[in-house]
Amino acid sequence: MAVVWGWSFNIWGDEMDTDFANVRPMIAADLASVLAWRNHPDVRRYMYTQHEIAEDEHRRWFEQSAQDPDRHLLVFEAAGVAQGFVNFHRVAAGGVADWGFYLAPDAPRGAGRSLGRAALNYAFSEIGLHKLCGQALAYNERSIRFHHKLGFSQEGVLRDQHFDGQCYHDVVCFGLIAAEWHAKS
Repeated sequence: MAVVWGWSFNIWGDEMDTDFANVRPMIAADLASVLAWRNHPDVRRYMYTQHEIAEDEHRRWFEQSAQDPDRHLLVFEAAGVAQGFVNFHRVAAGGVADWGFYLAPDAPRGAGRSLGRAALNYAFSEIGLHKLCGQALAYNERSIRFHHKLGFSQEGVLRDQHFDGQCYHDVVCFGLIAAEWHAKS
């Protein structure tokens, strides 16, 4: 059984109010929820692959990815309720990985910050990554602000990197080193 990372916190006001948030390994029973979140138009429009994913395509992706030792597929939970998805993919020797994530469209305010904290603690403490890299389409201003708030440094912009079938978009690249995260948290 894999170890999950969690911590106690309490956010007041109109944001998430919970006592425990964590990430845990994704299992087959999570497939329907993760697919519904991923296919929601508010999530899908910020993805490189923007078509609606079919169940069989989603299942094949999960079966293949779950067997890859360089991938960590995680579900974010708060107060025992699944509210998001996180993927870490080791891409280079020495503990360098890419990440991707999304929340359930109906996740409460503050869930993104909680997902970020739980996921980064897991990445740097449980997996033992040295560096985590992220990318955001330049029009995804929320994701860009999110990366900055979590302590990521903007490392570059890949101009006209992504073609969505109609036009090209810049991709903003981010990086966070484990020592930077540990000093901040």
